[in-house]
Amino acid sequence: MNVVSGTPRDIVFTRHGARRGVGWLREAFAMLWKARVPWLLLLLAYYIALGVINLVPVIGTLAVPLLKPVFAVGFLAAAWTQERGGVPHIRQLFQGFRSNLRALLVIGVVFVVGVTLSVMATALIDGGKLLDLMSNPPPADMDRKDAAARVESVLLDSRVQLGMLFAALCALPVVLAVWFAPGLIVFQDVGAGTALGASLRAAMANWRPLAVYGLVVFLFAGILPAVAGGVLMLITSGLGEGARAVLVYAVLLPYLTLFVATLHISDYVSYRDIFHAGETLAPLPARS
Repeated sequence: MNVVSGTPRDIVFTRHGARRGVGWLREAFAMLWKARVPWLLLLLAYYIALGVINLVPVIGTLAVPLLKPVFAVGFLAAAWTQERGGVPHIRQLFQGFRSNLRALLVIGVVFVVGVTLSVMATALIDGGKLLDLMSNPPPADMDRKDAAARVESVLLDSRVQLGMLFAALCALPVVLAVWFAPGLIVFQDVGAGTALGASLRAAMANWRPLAVYGLVVFLFAGILPAVAGGVLMLITSGLGEGARAVLVYAVLLPYLTLFVATLHISDYVSYRDIFHAGETLAPLPARS
């Protein structure tokens, strides 16, 4: 573990070993398990809020990704409260709207623009096939099998797959710059530009634990649910298609819900570990 700093204007952060990527998830799950009901209620409120915003005509779809850094502050505030001995509460979900909202919205804009440009960059590799599929989806009256076949033929194209990989590489710096930015804005009271730069530098210095973190997330959120779903479908082959699907969802949905909640909490755990390593928080004052 190495503390990294530069000029007095730089934000100090700590460089960790690869194993901390697993530690962040383990510690986040421990926090979740100690306050399961409050965290799950907070997560439910978050997705309800996003769903309501998404229903707003014209601007809803754009507003959702723009506001995600704002809502991220709510999870950071809830985890900060729990670390001080309190309990997460739904009202904390909207803390970001009261904490340097302008800078948080700038983070959202940077994320949306960066990802959009990265997706558009796929045209340099696949000649615009992926963009054409996204802008011209199969018509609603098209046979479902034909529509699925059309999508599958595009996604299985080697050039499209290479383009998607290129887009992911292009988007990576944006993702890293945004990763810790909400925490830096709220807890260290810095501007959007400073937060983006510090987040990017700290993420690059901690690429090993972040890579391990990403691999573990891929394992638990991608591979394990796919394998478990496949096994469930096989052992319930005697049931109808609808009943099998319901069973798979009944088994996997609680697991994925807990995992998603763990990911939100891990944002706080990793932020604290990198930018405030070794620091302890004063407990919340006792209520009289």
